[in-house]
Amino acid sequence: MLERLKLHALAAALLVAGGAAAGAETRELSLAYFMGTNHPMNRAVFTPFAERLAELSGGALTVKQFPGGVLNSSPPQQYSILLDGVADIVFALPGYTGDLFPQTNSISYPGVCGTAVSCTESLQRARPVLEREYRAKVLAIWANAAVVLLTRDRPVRTLEDLKGMKLRVTSKLDVPFVEALGARAVSQPATVIHQNLSTGVIDGVAIGASGIAAFKLQEPANYLTTWFPVSSAAFVLLMNRDAYQALTAEQRGWIDAAAAPLSAAGGTAYEAAGARGLQVARDAGVEIIDLTEAEKRRFRQAIAPAYEAALSRRAGDLTVAEVIRLFVDG
Repeated sequence: MLERLKLHALAAALLVAGGAAAGAETRELSLAYFMGTNHPMNRAVFTPFAERLAELSGGALTVKQFPGGVLNSSPPQQYSILLDGVADIVFALPGYTGDLFPQTNSISYPGVCGTAVSCTESLQRARPVLEREYRAKVLAIWANAAVVLLTRDRPVRTLEDLKGMKLRVTSKLDVPFVEALGARAVSQPATVIHQNLSTGVIDGVAIGASGIAAFKLQEPANYLTTWFPVSSAAFVLLMNRDAYQALTAEQRGWIDAAAAPLSAAGGTAYEAAGARGLQVARDAGVEIIDLTEAEKRRFRQAIAPAYEAALSRRAGDLTVAEVIRLFVDG
């Protein structure tokens, strides 16, 4: 009997030890983003990535989400918390820290691309070069829907309507073009634009149409102009480089495979979210304004000198013109 009990105890000990060893091989990665869990990017990018990674790894690699700015609520600080190791993976907008990513942000120059899908495809063509701007592993890079202009008190139907207006833009690169149109440009995180438009701190918001529903801009806005002469903004999903390199080759392969479809998924989701945003605005009674082709030409003529001057500007080790050619030709 004593020998039998010893054998049972030994078997139990081996089972516990085996479970501990298996557990030691698992790894949970933290993924931080400043939006809520209902944001389209959670449904299209973050959760699919987590589910696919768990599936590919058999549960050895999992992802724990930290939404709503739990780890850091400042959108411009997301890249910093990644570099500091606060999170393993972050969602970030390069436009908020434009000086760090001049090549990526060149996607926002007027006329580069027109839709979330086409702008995402442009980013993929240039991706081998763009990735050099990041001190991180780029898991995905995509673009949002076409930019629209939402205003509270003054409808924008002509170039003259913009004179003196204070407009929020996503990227510093948009500033010279907005100012060439006669308005004043200010850069603000998307998390504050609802309040600032409501209180009159700003007169209007230039943003991808997908941002309408995400930030409830149909509430403070009374007018929406469906065309504005800047292109989409870029978005990235980044992983801490040290955390990535510390994994085994097999684990890195799982991450790469799980991340492979995310760029296209992000662009497609933003395209759909843009259409939904426009419909939300219509349903809320926001007046929708479509500029005439003649008026669009006036806008383009107004920004032409600023655009020509920008082409020779340095964007890292390239000129803006060279980066734009990468978006077009790869």
